Amino acid sequence: MRQALSFLSRNKGFFVFMLGMLTFRSALADWNVVPTPSMEPTIQVGDRILVDKAAYDIRVPFTHLSLIHLADPQRGDIVVLDSHAANEKLVKRVIGIPGDVVAMRDNVLYVNGAAARYSPATVTGIPDDLQDPARYEVERMGGMQHLIRLSLYRPSEARDFGPVTVPAGQYLLLGDNRDNSMDSRYLGFFPRHEIVGRSRYVALSLDPDRHYLPRMQRLGARLDSAQIR
Repeated sequence: MRQALSFLSRNKGFFVFMLGMLTFRSALADWNVVPTPSMEPTIQVGDRILVDKAAYDIRVPFTHLSLIHLADPQRGDIVVLDSHAANEKLVKRVIGIPGDVVAMRDNVLYVNGAAARYSPATVTGIPDDLQDPARYEVERMGGMQHLIRLSLYRPSEARDFGPVTVPAGQYLLLGDNRDNSMDSRYLGFFPRHEIVGRSRYVALSLDPDRHYLPRMQRLGARLDSAQIR
């Protein structure tokens, strides 16, 4: 016991630093590794995205308990959530907020009866998937504008759904890779308290197809300005 106390005393500065860093990452800001392509082309496999955990709430560290409510997620936000339904952390885009009526017909999105507008796009920086080739489009609705990926030969069975009304305290979330995303079409609405933060930037990106070499062009990239030509 005496040796343990002596060790703690000699290294108390280190432990205080570690506790402070963990508290900061839990309550204010963190980074999240993206291991799946469900948000391509906006977020690529291997991206480390910055997560603003104070975007919507100031929470008790290491919990989901909100101390101060600052804002609510808005349509178009990219959010990180601890999903009970998926039993893992997810990164998705907010499509429906409480009260919205949302539907999809052949991958055309409808919110409150209005159809999103689409235009073809060419995306740079993402290698072609020969087993699942795709086309890219810009999806626009109100102030929301982003790229989506649509598989050419393996369309999702969930390209049609609804209309559904988003309940109070819940959100409808979709992946930008519309034919390859486990989202509200499969898992249902996501509770507000599961959303832990918002992401707008890439911190670092490592390319798994090139021995995890850094993608320098992705360093600090904004997630709302994917490369289009």
